[in-house]
Amino acid sequence: MGELTPAEKREERFKRWLSPDVKFSSPQAEKAYKERVTRFIKVIQLKEPDRVPCLLPAGLFPLYYSGITLQTAMYDYDKLCQAWRKFLRDFEMDTSFGPGMVPPGRVLEAIGYKLYKWPGHGLSSDVTTYQCVEAEYMKADEYDALIKDPSNFWLRIYMPRVFGAFEPFRNLPPFTTIEEIVIMSFLPYGMPDVQAAFQALLEAGRESMKWMAAVAEVSREALEAGFPPIMGGFAKAPFDTLGDTLRGTQAIMMDMYRQPDKLHEAMSRIAALTLDSAVATANASNVPLIMMPLHKGADGFMSIKQFETFYWPTLKKVVMGLIDEGIVPVLFAEGIYNSRLEIIKELPRAAVVWYFDQTDMARAKKVLGDIACIAGNVPTSLLMTGTPQEVKEHCRRLIEVCGKGGGYILAGGASIDEGNPDNLRAMMEAAKEYGVY
Repeated sequence: MGELTPAEKREERFKRWLSPDVKFSSPQAEKAYKERVTRFIKVIQLKEPDRVPCLLPAGLFPLYYSGITLQTAMYDYDKLCQAWRKFLRDFEMDTSFGPGMVPPGRVLEAIGYKLYKWPGHGLSSDVTTYQCVEAEYMKADEYDALIKDPSNFWLRIYMPRVFGAFEPFRNLPPFTTIEEIVIMSFLPYGMPDVQAAFQALLEAGRESMKWMAAVAEVSREALEAGFPPIMGGFAKAPFDTLGDTLRGTQAIMMDMYRQPDKLHEAMSRIAALTLDSAVATANASNVPLIMMPLHKGADGFMSIKQFETFYWPTLKKVVMGLIDEGIVPVLFAEGIYNSRLEIIKELPRAAVVWYFDQTDMARAKKVLGDIACIAGNVPTSLLMTGTPQEVKEHCRRLIEVCGKGGGYILAGGASIDEGNPDNLRAMMEAAKEYGVY
C-alpha cells in the first residue's frame, strides 16, 4: 500500500476488516458481522450509522459471570474458554473480545515475572484482578544504554531485573560485539545457569502456545458467529512506556527536571519501536484499530506545559505514524482530559477515536465532534453500584449529547470485573432504543 494516501490505506484496511477470511456459521451471522463492522466504520468516519454502536466494558467480567476465579482461569484454559463462551452466548454485543487479557499463570511462573502480582502469587487466591508492581527497573544513569542499543539493553539489563528466570542473561556478551574470532563469545552459553534460563524461555514458549491455541479458538468462534474483533493490537505513549515499566512514576517525574534531554531522546527512540510493533500487529490481525491506553497524561498528573513538552509530542508522533499507515488509533484517555481537549484536536479529521474515561463529554463533543469520533464514558461506579434503569438513563443522556450527527460510541469509562450483569445489558438496550438515527 506504499503508493496510497493515508486515507486510501485506511479504506483498504476497512475493506479487509469488513471481509475477513473466515467461514461464518450462517448467512445471518455474516450479515450481522457486516452490519456491525459498517456501524463502526461509519462512526469513525464521522457519519451517521444505523445507530450508535456500543462497547461493553466487560474486562474480566466473564469470569465473575461464570463463577470461576481469576486464579482458576489463569491455569485452566478449558474453564477460561468455557467462561468466555458463556458470556458471548448470553450477551448481545456489537463486538467481540477474546480471553487474551487473562494471562497464563504457568508462563508467568516459568519466567519468574516480577512486574505483576496475581492470585496465588503475591495476591490472595480470591482476588479478581492482577496488579502491576511499579519499580525503577531502569536506573537513572542507563538512558544511554537504552538509546544506543535497545535490544542489548532489553536482553542483558531489563529482562534480568523483571524476569527472575533470566537473571543469568547479565553474563551474556552483547550481540553487537564485533570480533573476527567469535568462539569466546559462546562460552557464557555453556554456563549451567544460562542454559537453565534458556530452558525456562523454551518452557514459557511451549506453554504460551497452548494458551494461545485456546484463546484463538474462542476468538475464531466469536468471529464465525458474526461478532467482529474491535482491536488489532495495543500500543502506548512513549512517556508511559518509560514511566510504567522502566523508570517508574516517581523516577520519570524527577527525570523531567534532572535530565529532560535524555528523556526526550529515549522517548523518540521508543516512539519508532512502538510504531513498528503496532503496525506489525495490525497487519497480522487485519483489524485496523490499535488501542492506546494513556496512563500518565491526564489532568492533575502533569501541567499543561509538561503535557505539551513531554507527553504529547512523541505520542503524536506514534499516532501520526499509525494514521499514515491507514491504522486508526483508539486513544483511551484514562482519568480526566478536560484541559487537554484543545491540544489533542491537532490530528487529521476522522482518523482517530478518542475514548474518554471521566472527561466532560459535552465539552469533548463540542471541541472534537467535527474532528474525531469520541467514545465513553458511562461511569464505572454506576456500572458497579447502580441499577439497570439508572445505567440506561445515563446512557440515554450521553447519546443525546454526544450522538448528534454521528461520531459517538457508547462505552464505559473503564472495564468492570464484577457486578450486576443486567447493567451491561442495559447499556446495549440503551444503544438500540435511544441511539437509532
